[in-house]
Amino acid sequence: MPRGITKRRPATVTALLDAAMGLFAEQGFGGTSIPDICARAGLTKGAFYSNFTSKEALFLALLDRMWSRRAEGIRAALPASDTLARALEGSTELPAIAVDREWTLVSMEFTLHAIRRPDVATLLVEHEARARSELAALLAEALERAGRVPAIPVTELARMIVASSEGSDIQALTDRAGGAVVRGDLGRHAITGLLRHFSRPAEPIPQHRQEADR
Repeated sequence: MPRGITKRRPATVTALLDAAMGLFAEQGFGGTSIPDICARAGLTKGAFYSNFTSKEALFLALLDRMWSRRAEGIRAALPASDTLARALEGSTELPAIAVDREWTLVSMEFTLHAIRRPDVATLLVEHEARARSELAALLAEALERAGRVPAIPVTELARMIVASSEGSDIQALTDRAGGAVVRGDLGRHAITGLLRHFSRPAEPIPQHRQEADR
């Protein structure tokens, strides 16, 4: 492969992902064509197919990018996880969770698309499982810093948190679109409740074990 193409590839991929994200949010996954994406990105169909095999493959790359960004944000917040301990004790609240309207629209429509296409659903499940596995590791770390341990497999806890977060985002956006009162704190309260209910204080390490570890 020519060196110039190799150097340009990250920029090309980014341009395609950014263009697709905007178009999927504006006119839907089904209503957006590959030529639409290429035109928005200022690229050719050849540039598209040299990086992605299909529109579905491009969405899965979007999913991976979105999760990577969210994981970085969660990881950056972990040093302040004494806030989590106080929240689970009821003496404070977790920070507000912003609703990402664009991503909610895009991901919800693609999920419906995948439900109708088992071959696509298989790929989506694989990507989401990897994302939840990373979230589970971050949750376990956050709980450990807060002096707690999960009461159920942390992967199950991660699945519950994702489901409640996505559900509360959909409800908030629907209420906003319909002119109803928006309860933007539902996701935060749901996550706090799940973490409180499905974790417990870690048992102190026996003195003799502490001495043996020294």
